[in-house]
Amino acid sequence: MNQMNTMKEMSEYERPYEKCERYGAGSLTDAELLAVLLRTGTHGENAVGLARRILYAAGDDGLLSIHHLGMEQLKKIKGVGRVKAVQIACISELAKRLSKASACELLKFTCPASIANYYMEELRHERQEMMKLLMLNSKSGFVGETMISKGTVNASLITPRELFIEALKKEAVFIVILHNHPSGDPTPSREDIQITRRIQDAGDLIGIELLDHIIIGNNCYISFSEKGLLRTKG
Repeated sequence: MNQMNTMKEMSEYERPYEKCERYGAGSLTDAELLAVLLRTGTHGENAVGLARRILYAAGDDGLLSIHHLGMEQLKKIKGVGRVKAVQIACISELAKRLSKASACELLKFTCPASIANYYMEELRHERQEMMKLLMLNSKSGFVGETMISKGTVNASLITPRELFIEALKKEAVFIVILHNHPSGDPTPSREDIQITRRIQDAGDLIGIELLDHIIIGNNCYISFSEKGLLRTKG
């Protein structure tokens, strides 16, 4: 399909800038939004055409899949050089931070849904499992977070000792652990349940309570506390 060289060669009603001014940004397609941010296309192709090819290269999820494209992958797309690869990487990061900033206003560490929403954009696009430790004080106030594991979350690789060393440094009274499932399905595995039991048992011995283990999927989550998967006291 022939592509127009510049935006100016498109009809006024098809140009993303004019369309945005006339009908609002919500009227733009994903390709048009990306084209506005890229500003220019490449030889023989305008920015909208280039944007369509970038979204096609990203995969079936379109805009969501852009998070998965690294700098080198982006530069392999015809028409995407160093500058455009940086632009796209920054657009992706900006989207994550905007989502996280919005979720921050509703963040309550006693509410699994608000924790999941806050960390959703950060974790759901990752292609490998990552486990985070959130540390809280006696009033369930946030005192710190740290990455416990990056790669396969395996009970044999994660030791409660390492986890609680970090918690003790912050003088935490409560902890929450969360990790992602790259498959998008947050259903706990046998390994997930084993890890949780070991951490809960160790915490009981030293007086640091595990409040929850939250697994992040693709726009969904599972909370061990909500599902009754944590051992109750008494």
